[in-house]
Amino acid sequence: MLYYLFDFIDKTYDLPGAGLFQFITFRAALAVMLSLFIATIYGKKIIAFLQKKQVGETIRNLGLEGQNEKAGTPTMGGIIIILATIIPVLLFAKLENIYVIMLLVTTIWMGTIGFIDDYIKKFKKDKAGLPGKFKVFGQVGLGIIIGATMYFHDDITVRREKIDKNPNQTEITQKADKDFYAEEKTLLTTLPFVKDNEINYEKLVTWAGDEYKDYAWLVFIPIVIFIITAVSNGANLTDGIDGLAAGTSAIIGVTLAIFAWVSGNVIFSDYLNIMYIPNTGELTIFIMAFVGALIGFLWYNAYPAQVFMGDTGSLTIGGIIAVIAIAIRKEWLIPILCGIFLMENLSVVMQVSWFKYTKKKYGEGRRIFRMSPLHHHYQVKGYHESKIVTRFWIVGIVLAVITIVTLKIR
Repeated sequence: MLYYLFDFIDKTYDLPGAGLFQFITFRAALAVMLSLFIATIYGKKIIAFLQKKQVGETIRNLGLEGQNEKAGTPTMGGIIIILATIIPVLLFAKLENIYVIMLLVTTIWMGTIGFIDDYIKKFKKDKAGLPGKFKVFGQVGLGIIIGATMYFHDDITVRREKIDKNPNQTEITQKADKDFYAEEKTLLTTLPFVKDNEINYEKLVTWAGDEYKDYAWLVFIPIVIFIITAVSNGANLTDGIDGLAAGTSAIIGVTLAIFAWVSGNVIFSDYLNIMYIPNTGELTIFIMAFVGALIGFLWYNAYPAQVFMGDTGSLTIGGIIAVIAIAIRKEWLIPILCGIFLMENLSVVMQVSWFKYTKKKYGEGRRIFRMSPLHHHYQVKGYHESKIVTRFWIVGIVLAVITIVTLKIR
């Protein structure tokens, strides 16, 4: 909203300083500062409200040290993350941008699913919460919306360098990008460790005949559904000890902000020889608001936590991360960038599968880990949760660096 106001002032009255709102970096900086302010200042009031309503966490006894002390800690703190993300975006982003719209829909959609789950647990006193099939339906529904939008919306394109580029032009400018890049409606995406670091989903349906491109959505949308479901569940599983999910997600968010900014900038994408995706630079504002909200929430969620995010927060941050990665065509970097989420997911799948297999074969179930998800394994081994969280953050930073480096490994 403020973007449009200052844009009007700049064009009408030529007020000094109003033109700053044209710069993505300036608005991104304002967004992260405002989200931090909202999460830290108003977050305290939201926590007090949740305490007043007795929205406390019910702890399932797993025999872990310090576990019982967490009983009664306010949950549903994901509301802080959602509000601290949405408000700066509404103020500073271009709201007609299709990528911003997708992220706003994702935030509200996944936040609603998580809120309903937490509401049933806390106010209806049903520990099971929202049945798993309804969560999956919600994730699938979002996947269909995002996948269909990415495939059919006319504003979602990639610009490819023209073969007949003017050899006398040595500098590529934002204004002249159309002279050098052809806009293309394609399902091209980034794939690390291969030549040119690119792959096109359309090639997966060449068996459909000459009109195979018309059927590419049959492959693309299920892939989007799988990614959103996997990442949101991974974030949900990671939210098991104080500060782990929020800190890890903030690291992922900063990396995605870098990708979004360079992918949406014709000069830097050309210099780095990566895919140029028009209009994705505006996502930087959303992502920085998201990162600021996570860091502000971490102020109260760090050990010992004063609030838990609940499914309201964990499902939302997982959905946001997945959709950002899909939007900037970096979804195949998720296994590296979101390696913490992946390890948490795999530890549960491996533990359950091995337990069932050995129980069937030997009559007694056996375990790979002392407990799953993975962070609980280290708790059982005697590590303090602060040390576990810090080391997981360090791993997350290393994975983020590796993710960035993969763009140049071909």
